[in-house]
Amino acid sequence: MKILVINCGSSSIKYQLLDMRSEEDYSLLAKGNLEKIGLPDSKITHKPTGKDPLVKVGPVADHTEGMKVVLDALTDKVSGVIANFEEIDAVGHRIVQGADFFNGPALVDEEVMEKIQICCDFAPLHNPAHILGIRAMQAVLPSVPQVVVFDTAFHQTMKPEAYMYALPYEYYEKYRVRRYGAHGTSHKYVSQRAIQFAGLDPENSRIITCHIGNGSSVTAVKNGKCFDTSMGFTPLEGMIMGTRCGCIDASLVPYIQKKENMTPDEMTAMMNKKSGFLGLSGKTSDMRDILGFAAEGDERSQLAVRKLILDITKLIGQYIAEMCGVDLIVFTAGIAENNPWLPVNICEHFKYMGLKMAWEMENKCKKSVEFYKECQASVKAHEVKDEAYISAPDSAVKVAMIPTNEELMIAIDTMRLATK
Repeated sequence: MKILVINCGSSSIKYQLLDMRSEEDYSLLAKGNLEKIGLPDSKITHKPTGKDPLVKVGPVADHTEGMKVVLDALTDKVSGVIANFEEIDAVGHRIVQGADFFNGPALVDEEVMEKIQICCDFAPLHNPAHILGIRAMQAVLPSVPQVVVFDTAFHQTMKPEAYMYALPYEYYEKYRVRRYGAHGTSHKYVSQRAIQFAGLDPENSRIITCHIGNGSSVTAVKNGKCFDTSMGFTPLEGMIMGTRCGCIDASLVPYIQKKENMTPDEMTAMMNKKSGFLGLSGKTSDMRDILGFAAEGDERSQLAVRKLILDITKLIGQYIAEMCGVDLIVFTAGIAENNPWLPVNICEHFKYMGLKMAWEMENKCKKSVEFYKECQASVKAHEVKDEAYISAPDSAVKVAMIPTNEELMIAIDTMRLATK
């Protein structure tokens, strides 16, 4: 069964085409990214498995035209991987926000589309683009079943005391104000793989999954279900991220607005796009560059690194307390997968539990330039490319690195629904 996985942004279409023979037996046929939709220099980078990449630059007016560009790349005589559109059996779409309407994937119909539209209020940068992608694919492949997979669905198993804010209850009833979380597709995939990898009992397991990238969240997974998560009503809540501030005193919002004469929209943009690593360092939102500046002695970049370590440490500690212990801590996503110094420095705080890492940082002074240089050196020296334990064999609590694969999770969910 050939499944096309689509992730639409406001001006982009990321995609993968997978041949799903079963949930365990599959192959990636091609992946790619169409950028700058609506501009004269739109660019598609198409990467077919076993063939040379295809790169084309030219105007793409909208997402409907963009979907045709993607399908043309997939059927290209030289770089294509299928003979025609009819080989595509189903399409799976990533949707950021499904609120409490959805606790799992859904086949697209007009009722589903109406609910995704309502959720645009909660994810104004993402859901409108997802709708464009679904409508575009309906226009191009009208007879092919479409499945939507929600980033928020995995977190619907949280208890009310975990997802409710202590605001007047009427705001929940009137406006659906509550915590929804994000990265749920990643946390679901990684926690399921973690159970299989570690040989845990799905009905008796306590896992903490740390999705650490430009956007980051930490989730407590108890007995295979989300117990608590760090992101809230929007992906702004939680820990420091590339350009997001994470948790702050809510009173800071009107205080800064008044001092800086900002509108609500300007304040929201500042917290989402000008804060985090970028805001603290004043230089960049990219952790690779942050670490480089820190190793050169830049104190604000060093501060950003230390805050990242502390924020994740506090969340893990919180979830250990909530679940009355932990069996496995998992790190995943771009920053975590490519910076082995990060889990090492986080997990040293849990030595009191008998947690031992496979290797330790030599320099214990977190403010020294030598420490950040050691972090840089560890990136290649302790690189992990596949699923692996990074804790010591005799560690009382296991720690693992498991690369995430949200596209595969979407393909699996799509296959399950489309074949019913």
